[in-house]
Amino acid sequence: MKRFLKNISPLNNRTEMPTILYVVKIILAFWVCKIVGELIAEGVVILIHFALGKNVLKGETFDPQTITLITYYGYIIVIGITILYWKLIWKKLLSEMGITKRFSNFYAGAIVGILLVVFSVAAVMLTGTIKYNGVFKSIDFVMILLMLGGFIIQGAMEEFLCRGLVLYSLKNKTSLPMAIGVSTAMFIIPHLSSLSEGKLIYVVISILNLILISVIFSLFTLRFNSIWATCGLHSIWNFILFNIFGLNLSGKDEMTAAVFDLRSVGENICNGGKYGIEASIITAVVLAAAAALIWYLGRKQTDTE
Repeated sequence: MKRFLKNISPLNNRTEMPTILYVVKIILAFWVCKIVGELIAEGVVILIHFALGKNVLKGETFDPQTITLITYYGYIIVIGITILYWKLIWKKLLSEMGITKRFSNFYAGAIVGILLVVFSVAAVMLTGTIKYNGVFKSIDFVMILLMLGGFIIQGAMEEFLCRGLVLYSLKNKTSLPMAIGVSTAMFIIPHLSSLSEGKLIYVVISILNLILISVIFSLFTLRFNSIWATCGLHSIWNFILFNIFGLNLSGKDEMTAAVFDLRSVGENICNGGKYGIEASIITAVVLAAAAALIWYLGRKQTDTE
């Protein structure tokens, strides 16, 4: 038992163990970095409230949009904890985590993210379940830029954990399907809380889309051998959807600073209802096609090398 606990303990860098135990160890490491990072970040957020004259003990908080901004920028702490864990506990190089010098890959991912979200929204609009109401007359460009920075950090945080920590740890120790599968599971589980109030059909489609987009993130990471392209794709998808098109993001339906005024017409599986296009069956088709294309191009490149 003592040896078993030492093997799966995320507080050492042991790797010589049965595959299933190693997978358990990586899952525990994921939750340690995520929970510790978020607890520290939450403490910082509370301190910021007090420093700016808000007594959270009396229920005094900022407006939801400001809270979202503070939370997203606070994810820098989670990224920092993950990097420190990788370096100090596992004693590995950052390049072994996909943190390469090829940051320009971020822009390649951003372009793909723009194409994916535009195709998805356009396809849903063709069904008549999203209505275009023009450009907002008053656009808060400062808030939009701040949200862009927040989404870059938020997207990177999830990718450092799911792809950097989990996928890169498993891809050479287990089969590739298992590595992608575990990474996908770790990506999906934290998102489940936002689905708790949705109808079953939307929950099912949302989980399907989470699986598809996570597989795309993993394939992209492996294709570039770097997490930067995936960070770009992830962050820009969120930003364009929320702050350019003004649509729901993972169930967030509060009004936000945006450029275009797009609104869902009714609730159905085409527009994803309350959860937004990330619970749309149309989006599922677009993501499935994108995943297949990325896989095909990656395989074709491998065959020619």
